[in-house]
Amino acid sequence: VQLVESGGGLVQPGESLTLSCTASGVALSGHPVSWYRQAPGKERELVAHLGFTDDATNYPASVKGRFTASRDTAKNVLYLQMNNLKSEDTAAYFCMMNIFTTKWDDYWGQGTQVTVSS
Repeated sequence: VQLVESGGGLVQPGESLTLSCTASGVALSGHPVSWYRQAPGKERELVAHLGFTDDATNYPASVKGRFTASRDTAKNVLYLQMNNLKSEDTAAYFCMMNIFTTKWDDYWGQGTQVTVSS
């Protein structure tokens, strides 16, 4: 299983950005997937979660209404659409997949940096 994030960069406050997470070795469909972020000196926090089905979503209050996660099962890509970005959204963003075989295992990408600054 390999997850590779892309799409990070430097944007100004109020702008939008879309992150991608390309999966290989496993299909994104049928597995819970999530986006996390980690700012320097802070703990990693969940910003979006998609359950087994795409109607089972969860967002924390800090990003609800601004961030939207989705997956394209044909391309095997997970997306995070981020609108109205704020300086406090600056962080490294990671995708994560939960896979159950005999137990739950978590698979992480290497992360992509998002910097929101004027």
